[in-house]
Amino acid sequence: MPARDPAQLVNLPRLERLMDEARLDALVVRSGHNFTYLSGVVYPGTLARHQDFADSPRAVLLVWPRHGKPTIVTNTTAAGLVKRDSWVERVEIYEGYVDRPYATLARVLSEQGLAKARVGFEKNVVSAADWEVVASALPELAMIDCVEIMDRVRWVKTPAEIAKLKAGADLLDDAYAEVFATIKDGDTERSVHTKLVERCLAKGCGWVHGILNSSTNTISYAGEGDTRFRRGDVVRTDYVAYLDGYPGHQSRNAILGPASDTQRREYATTLDIYRRSIDRCRAGTTAGEVYDYVVREFAKVGWQYTNILIGHGVGSWWHQQAPILSRGNDTVLEPGMVLALEPARHHWHIQDMIVVNDGAPTLISDKLSTDAPFIIPM
Repeated sequence: MPARDPAQLVNLPRLERLMDEARLDALVVRSGHNFTYLSGVVYPGTLARHQDFADSPRAVLLVWPRHGKPTIVTNTTAAGLVKRDSWVERVEIYEGYVDRPYATLARVLSEQGLAKARVGFEKNVVSAADWEVVASALPELAMIDCVEIMDRVRWVKTPAEIAKLKAGADLLDDAYAEVFATIKDGDTERSVHTKLVERCLAKGCGWVHGILNSSTNTISYAGEGDTRFRRGDVVRTDYVAYLDGYPGHQSRNAILGPASDTQRREYATTLDIYRRSIDRCRAGTTAGEVYDYVVREFAKVGWQYTNILIGHGVGSWWHQQAPILSRGNDTVLEPGMVLALEPARHHWHIQDMIVVNDGAPTLISDKLSTDAPFIIPM
């Protein structure tokens, strides 16, 4: 169950400062990551999918005024979890498939004296139709895009958030270690993936997703199929295990049987570049500078780096958040950011979560060592 005090998980001073800088009287958030962040509610399953779809007739929204108490607008089906888990006391319930959620929102804004205010909306998740519903109902309302503001709020974590991320990382590393030890020659990707998901769920995760494939399978993100692991194959992973809405997120390699000289050499080279890349993630460096460093270091050993990113921010509800460490990204890294670093090449995929500091970063996902690939006895 989430903390009942928003100050534990929400960076309130940063939120208030950025709202003041943008002269916002209130925010309306709709996306899963922002709703979860500001409400403390972690919707599972079908209810979570309704947060994915911009045209959902069962949308849940949160009104966060700069001064005063927030309000959640939710439907009858989704209201129970709000009342149980959220620190938000005011709840406005509408009937899904009958009432229009954004019409209810417009009424709530009007009743709270915000009909002529400057209110931030997530322009990347509100449909054009719903935007028009609010604009027509409240013609004097100034609707301002707040996507960047909320990204900047979320990317500097509170100590309680970092603790949640650490707990998820430890759980995922435990699951990796347990399942790797069971892989046998002839096991399919599908069967091993099933074990990993089961282990994470059994240990308390709300939901799990990710990839697992053999080095003989060159299409990494096509789902886990009937490809069989054989002696000498490398196991590649990239999993996200959500614990209380916050993800453990790291990648580990395993090898079936003794590692060959080539495998040991390639892993060691990848690990060296990887760890030096982590060390570059210090406050004041830009995301694009870290990406460029990785490209240069891979080139020095004769390898071409072609992936579109080398890492990303991490946060509630959805693991891949701003800032994205990609080419040309001028976002300056700040103390308190949590990043998942993953400069992967082919099946060599090492990934960890780190906390950015003024000096060397702090490793969160440290329970299963990456000094060498996990060797599966054969």
